[in-house]
Amino acid sequence: MSEQGREPSARDRLAEDRARAAARVRRRRALLVVLGALAVAAVAVVVVVVALSRSGEEPLRNSYKGALAPATRQQDGSVAMAQPGVASPVLDVWEDFQCPACKAMEERVGATMKELAAQGKVKVVYRPFQLFQQDPLMSNSRRAANAAACMPAGHWVAYHDKLYAEQPPEGDTGFSTRDLVAWGERLGVADPSFADCVRGDQQIKTVNQASAQAGRAGVDATPYLALNGKKVGNDALASPSELRKAVAEAGGGAPVPGSTQSSGTAGGAGAGAAKMTISSRS
Repeated sequence: MSEQGREPSARDRLAEDRARAAARVRRRRALLVVLGALAVAAVAVVVVVVALSRSGEEPLRNSYKGALAPATRQQDGSVAMAQPGVASPVLDVWEDFQCPACKAMEERVGATMKELAAQGKVKVVYRPFQLFQQDPLMSNSRRAANAAACMPAGHWVAYHDKLYAEQPPEGDTGFSTRDLVAWGERLGVADPSFADCVRGDQQIKTVNQASAQAGRAGVDATPYLALNGKKVGNDALASPSELRKAVAEAGGGAPVPGSTQSSGTAGGAGAGAAKMTISSRS
């Protein structure tokens, strides 16, 4: 009898049964690993959200309506918001526009940052970078950060707020090039060079530079605030009053008549490219 027509022997059937059982075990183990990873991620999200929500104060949701301090593009691509002459304290805001915890922080204390800068009590330096390392989050983050780096300083803070208002849900593809251009145009940015910059990813080197700089600064998750280079605690991330207290304790502030803001330029961001990997808590 040919090999093709031969009935499988008991030994053959046993081997096949064992192979199928082993495959089921492997699939079960793989599923457990995936579920375990999802559980860890869920816990991380809960921890961050709780940290940002444990204050009894109601979220401000960008309720500051006063005049903003001037915004200036700095040589490293960051954007400084401060009254002329205010060089300290410096509040560095390391953020990723795709990060939900960053959006939560912005809704709770973003208005306080604007108010303190307008009062001449602090120099706020926004430092968007790419935190996420897996798609679609990574690409969303890169497109938004590139567009922000393309945005002229005079419209930057309003565009910053718009990006958070339009943040796509985690796992969804968002921050499309078309939307990023349209949002800028609605804010009054009519110069076609902005649209060209967004569509051509012309500031990706700046985004990479900011990501590398975040790594050197010890930023391992977002949101991350630093006052004069020292990481700010979770209380200040969640509470306007705690943030005001931290800024006051850092000292400095108060505009100096006749002086000008230092280390800023009216042009685009600096050059240079570097990449890093950072684990997200958001």
